[in-house]
Amino acid sequence: MEAERKLSAEAGSILQEGIGLVLSRWSALQLAVENEWGGRDSGRKAEQLIIDIFSWFSHSKEPLYIDDLEDVLNEAMLSLNTMTEDGSIEEVAEKLMIMHEECLDCNFKSIESLREANHRRVAVPHVREVANDDDDSDEENDDRDHCMGNDDSSNMMMVDTPESHSNVNVVSMSDSEPKPKLAAEAEDGWEVVGPRRHKGRRN
Repeated sequence: MEAERKLSAEAGSILQEGIGLVLSRWSALQLAVENEWGGRDSGRKAEQLIIDIFSWFSHSKEPLYIDDLEDVLNEAMLSLNTMTEDGSIEEVAEKLMIMHEECLDCNFKSIESLREANHRRVAVPHVREVANDDDDSDEENDDRDHCMGNDDSSNMMMVDTPESHSNVNVVSMSDSEPKPKLAAEAEDGWEVVGPRRHKGRRN
């Protein structure tokens, strides 16, 4: 039986840094923090998410499944009154799982690449506050579409929001736009994955 692999102290420290780097480049999360959609302590909630993910990797007694990590990310976004519909939760979870596996092997190349690429900015997806359809909000969305070179906001994917979440902000991607790349570019050797409707559990 294969011995259980554990993170060394050095690998654990670097993994936690890598988690922070990935989350710092997650557009949906950063928009929620910058706009304080989760209240004035939105920044603290984002910092706590880094700790929670690291703890999940480090202290879990059960096998690690990507579905569970996606649930952690989704719950964190809902705590920030943000619902993501751009597939980014799946992308972030995939990258974090790969990063964890690499750190178990003391392979820190992807995190080193993140450090080098940290000055880059990722494209911001369409964001619309479901509960706020006033003129100011429309004008802001129009400006954002214009800045992104997309004058047709009719392609925006929206979801029906339950009354209990009437103040939830929805992050979605236009059908005509590619999904935003997160922390890793293609040259970093990381594969960008798409959303999965029916996910099977896997290590």
